[in-house]
Amino acid sequence: MRATGPLPAALLALLLALTLTPASPASAAPEPWPADTDGDYQLGGPRPTPARVGVVVRDRRAAPVAGRYNICYVNAFQTQPDELRDWRSRMRLVLHRRGRPVADQAWGEWLLDLRTRDRRERLARIVGRWLDGCARAGFDAAELDNLDSFTRSGGLLRRRHAVAYARLLVRAAHRSGLAVGQKNLPGLRGTRLGFDFAVAEECGRYAECGRYAATYGRRVLAVEYRRRDFRRTCRTHGALWPVVLRDRAVSVRGTRRFC
Repeated sequence: MRATGPLPAALLALLLALTLTPASPASAAPEPWPADTDGDYQLGGPRPTPARVGVVVRDRRAAPVAGRYNICYVNAFQTQPDELRDWRSRMRLVLHRRGRPVADQAWGEWLLDLRTRDRRERLARIVGRWLDGCARAGFDAAELDNLDSFTRSGGLLRRRHAVAYARLLVRAAHRSGLAVGQKNLPGLRGTRLGFDFAVAEECGRYAECGRYAATYGRRVLAVEYRRRDFRRTCRTHGALWPVVLRDRAVSVRGTRRFC
């Protein structure tokens, strides 16, 4: 039935509040991938950023660089070596074999347990809070590292577990207004999960650059750690992508070269 009298005061106030309330930053569309610029990979700590660099990756606890496209590094599938103490209160979310945490021995990181829907959702809430923090700090995007952690699990984790978890994380990043980048597992067509770009680590060394290009086109940041691989990636993809040579420790004063 159509109302014929004036709106109640309470309803009028509610409508006015909804009209005047600004949109949440989390609902904003992610910034588009920048074209024709170099990229820097600063995980070991912030360092001065050359004017030619328009894309910068930094750890989620670091500050973004004003005026650049900032990517927030998030270790979403494994634990950071310096955060093991924090995870001791969440050990049920860490993958175990015979009562001991399963570790990525190369980096001293524990693998997260993605085998059940409940654990994936609980982990996604934790990582989602980190992504919210990235957005509030001013980052434009997030890189989700170690998508391929299942390959180091001794068969305990499966690819389907990683894919299901990745879907949750992509949604969380987008809710925060962040673009989200695929890291590792080049055989996965990440755009089907909602990934917006890729960080291709050592794709020249392992002949994987073409697979990232087939999925993401120009929306790739390539990172190499050996000079011969860097030269190869510059020859094959340097005209399309930002390519950076870093030392493997990505240290503040370490190697940094651009094509």
